[in-house]
Amino acid sequence: MYLSKIELFGFKSFAHRVRISFDKGLTAIVGPNGCGKTNVVDAIRWVLGEQKSQLLRSPKMESIIFNGTKNLKPLSFTEVSITIQNTRNVLPTEYTEVTVTRRLYRSGDSDYLLNQVPCRLKDILDLFADTGMGSDAYSVIELKMIEEIISNKSEERMKLFEEAAGITRYKQRRKQTFRQLESASRDLSRVDDVLAEVEKKVRSLKQQVKKAERLKEIRDELKSLDLTLSGISMGELHEKLRPLLESIAAEERQSHELAARIATLDSTHQEAELRQLNLEQQLAEAQKELNAANDLVHDREKQLLQNQEKQKSLLLAIERISASIEEKSRKLLEQQALLAELAEQQAPFDENCAQHLARYEQLKSQMELLNAGLDQKRRELQQARQKAAEMQRSVNALTKTVKI
Repeated sequence: MYLSKIELFGFKSFAHRVRISFDKGLTAIVGPNGCGKTNVVDAIRWVLGEQKSQLLRSPKMESIIFNGTKNLKPLSFTEVSITIQNTRNVLPTEYTEVTVTRRLYRSGDSDYLLNQVPCRLKDILDLFADTGMGSDAYSVIELKMIEEIISNKSEERMKLFEEAAGITRYKQRRKQTFRQLESASRDLSRVDDVLAEVEKKVRSLKQQVKKAERLKEIRDELKSLDLTLSGISMGELHEKLRPLLESIAAEERQSHELAARIATLDSTHQEAELRQLNLEQQLAEAQKELNAANDLVHDREKQLLQNQEKQKSLLLAIERISASIEEKSRKLLEQQALLAELAEQQAPFDENCAQHLARYEQLKSQMELLNAGLDQKRRELQQARQKAAEMQRSVNALTKTVKI
């Protein structure tokens, strides 16, 4: 049997899940101070059932949960699992590989699991009893424990020797047996007291049974008397009920007659309501026709007023137009007289205008002749300029020849 691996999560300085494997032979964990070597040992003691936080170097058990750093948040629980190879069947179980897990929450709740199955702390302690493994066994020894073993405390050395000899389990069973015997002795000492109390209760119950039997007899008598009294009361009630039933029958007949009369009156009332409804409908139709006639009369009156207003405006317009026609006629006569006078004055102007027009035609023909002559002179001038230019070129050519 040997420890094959341990898995830690949230235990003291182990913020992340860490798995450490132990091969066969000797395995050593080395590192600088403060890297967590002792925390691994504390984790093994804790998962094996250690209940004293002082032995785990913590003021209280919840302090072993990772409290966080500047970059990491604190965790809400911690979990440690160890796996043991039980190849030699040292542990009293049929499994060759045993995994023990312990969880602790900040609320104080704790869980124990054996091969992922929930169990009790007592089951784990019984499993590792006399195997050399346990929270107080010699397989996990700290420096302080070595000092205690070397010191003069024989009790501590005796515990280690008993654990190594494999008699711890039997001593625990012996203590448990003695505790059970003491409990049985206390129970036997109380048996007499219990018997005395039971006898008192039996006597009290006998008296209660007698009282219950007497109560039953009294209830039977009371029941028979009650039935007799009920029969007498029922006969009297029947005598009183007969005239009431006759009165009810007469009232029912009268009620039927009244119901028939009410039905007749209801039918008459319904016919009257129907006639009233018909009259109301006719009245409504007549009212509609009257309203339509009134609306038509109002429309005609409005139209008549509009026509009267139009007639007044047309009469005024006719008067204005008549006055304008008279004014236009007067002005037309004046314009005709003026036109005749202007016609008489226009005759000498027409003759003078004809003479000036003839003079204009004559001057126009003379101007056309002059323009034609001017064009001829311009053409001749152009020809003369061309000849002069040719002569100039000839002179220039002769001049160049002479110079050569």
